[in-house]
Amino acid sequence: MAAVGNQATKRAVEILSGGGRLAAEASRIAARDGIELPSLEAEQVRFQNVSSEIAERSLQVRYPGLYVYCEGLANQGREKFRNFSGKVYMVAEIRVTHDHLEGVTDQLMSYVEAITNVLEGSRGAWAEGLYYAGGYKVEFGAIKPGGKNFLQAAKIRFELDASTD
Repeated sequence: MAAVGNQATKRAVEILSGGGRLAAEASRIAARDGIELPSLEAEQVRFQNVSSEIAERSLQVRYPGLYVYCEGLANQGREKFRNFSGKVYMVAEIRVTHDHLEGVTDQLMSYVEAITNVLEGSRGAWAEGLYYAGGYKVEFGAIKPGGKNFLQAAKIRFELDASTD
């Protein structure tokens, strides 16, 4: 069953960072809003659930950072002869940092819009047995010390329907 979460996470990372989609969308939003956004390269997208405090102490962290992970699985047994048929609960957590308090939220909002735009454009089958219907929920965290001076994160939660043998 855990393999479903792994497969879903890998596919979500491919969709969000593959082909420069997210970087292009962030650039488009920055140009539209007249703000400067640091680039979000593929190596800044991580396949893990790690707190910002541990990441800053243990990893070579570059901001902005996108952390994609499976938060949970629910085998709802919708398909009688399948090993797993249910929901995969995913999170795409974007973290941004800025040296001024005023700039951190503007950057975060722009990246959240870019991520949700890419997700909205990716509705449908993600892989055999994985389907994204298009819904999501955004949760914004408080600004705290970290990164350059100030760090803020947002979690974009979304669900995948899964069915595997």
